[in-house]
Amino acid sequence: MTEGAPEPGVLADLDEEGLLRRILPLFASAGDATRVTVGPGDDAAVLAVPTGAVVATTDTMVRGRDWLDEWSTGREVGAKVVAQNVADVAAMGGVATGLLLTLTADPQTRIDWVLELSAGIAHAAADAGVAVLGGDLSSAPAGVVMVSITALGEIPGRTVLRSGAKVGHVVAVCGSLGWSGAGWWLHEQGHSPTITAPDDDGQRLRAPLMGEHRQPRPPYESGPIAAAAGASAMLDISDGLVRDAGRIAAASGVAIDLEGAALERDFLPPLAAVMPADVAWRQLLTGGEEHSLLATFPSVEQVPVDREAPWWVIGRVVPAGDEPGRVTVDGVVPQGRGWDHFAG
Repeated sequence: MTEGAPEPGVLADLDEEGLLRRILPLFASAGDATRVTVGPGDDAAVLAVPTGAVVATTDTMVRGRDWLDEWSTGREVGAKVVAQNVADVAAMGGVATGLLLTLTADPQTRIDWVLELSAGIAHAAADAGVAVLGGDLSSAPAGVVMVSITALGEIPGRTVLRSGAKVGHVVAVCGSLGWSGAGWWLHEQGHSPTITAPDDDGQRLRAPLMGEHRQPRPPYESGPIAAAAGASAMLDISDGLVRDAGRIAAASGVAIDLEGAALERDFLPPLAAVMPADVAWRQLLTGGEEHSLLATFPSVEQVPVDREAPWWVIGRVVPAGDEPGRVTVDGVVPQGRGWDHFAG
């Protein structure tokens, strides 16, 4: 919840200007405003781009599809939609500089939920060092709430695409693997996200995974670092390790072989501690909404070493044969591919 007493009423009790008077002050201190030459209030914002290279991306979250009110607060939804977008910019080797918000909501949506959402966006934007530039408001049919952010950024050095991986390059990840998917599974199983007893060791292990699903914090800063180190291909893991590694492989005309021992040693233990081993492996390989960075590098020596956000080598780029885009684990095609918005 935002600080102070909850704002009573629903959106239908306000006009658009009244809602904006409550929302815009929350965004005033979000991120780096030094590049914003015209902020919210006019027909469009104006953002200075010293490098001249603009990167743009957008993501949408829909109530009931991308979040459940039973699990997530408005503040967590706001933080998550920021994370999705800023991670996409980072995956290009870029730095996010401005965010545009669109909220489409049932007029019966509670005002205090919208203010929570705005506070979550503002906090996450400030954490990422990116300014909120403005956006758009629209009404929607009963029960419908959609939150969309368009992120703008710039490329301080090299632009990294998905298509640069070559045979012999190493595959590395920065961030977690399977935490968000594990958190989703734990929510589905009815576990509580809060620790209610100091000696509840099981919940102490489950809570971080569940929190990562509701409110991820990707390693944004590592995108430009990887680009400067010579990353040959990169993306953020939004639909599962196997599916997104396959996207790099397909774009590059190669195959990727993941190393089971590295995954088991460096990423499986926190998942296996709270769920069956087969479920833990499935979430590690196919769990979505992680937003960690996955990249290929020409050599192990070029993989960045950073105490705050280390990169972990988890595989190699191999010849595609007649199957470009193939992903294997120790040479075997794993079961499951990851999330697809329409096929599931």
